[in-house]
Amino acid sequence: MQSFSEIETTSKRASKAAGFSWGIAEEVGKNIRNLEMFGLPGIKNLNLYFKKIKKKPSEKINKIQKKNKPKSKELCPIYCGTAFLDSCKKLETFRSVKFFNVSYPLLLLPFLSRASDIVGKKISVKYEKNNFLLNFDKTVFSTNSNNNQIISKTKEISITFIENNNLFSLKEWKELYKLSEETFVGESESLKMKGAGAGLTDND
Repeated sequence: MQSFSEIETTSKRASKAAGFSWGIAEEVGKNIRNLEMFGLPGIKNLNLYFKKIKKKPSEKINKIQKKNKPKSKELCPIYCGTAFLDSCKKLETFRSVKFFNVSYPLLLLPFLSRASDIVGKKISVKYEKNNFLLNFDKTVFSTNSNNNQIISKTKEISITFIENNNLFSLKEWKELYKLSEETFVGESESLKMKGAGAGLTDND
């Protein structure tokens, strides 16, 4: 079994060989490592994507809008992810962003996960029958998805920034806090006596 370090290094070098700059290749290496750590098929998607763009290059995007469509080809998930990460704080004001006709959308996911950490908000990602909840680049929760599924192209990716709200009521919080107060220890008499006599001992 390959180590995560080997996965990152090989993915980085392969990305450079596929035509990406060293800077972007390093980002891809980290991303594939993260996908594999989260139990998602990063290596499979990256390998298939590189084979695809060798025959038919995908379209690069530089600036992210609220809605993003390719002019002619399919959008590159790596360039989309890099641009999204660079401007995620601005994109947060949109609340939701959409991409259309993106190759191998799973490769976009780790960029969005890192953006979640930067803006300090969870991010919801939906495409085809896949739903992902990205938690500050710590965990990826998925529902209705097959982790072995390889999607070579998706018609639409919907990305939503989720506002930070408590999942509990104020009443529930007060009840729990009141219970926690039972662990508070008042100052004992022995501690008070020690405190009162501090500094009065004659050591001469």
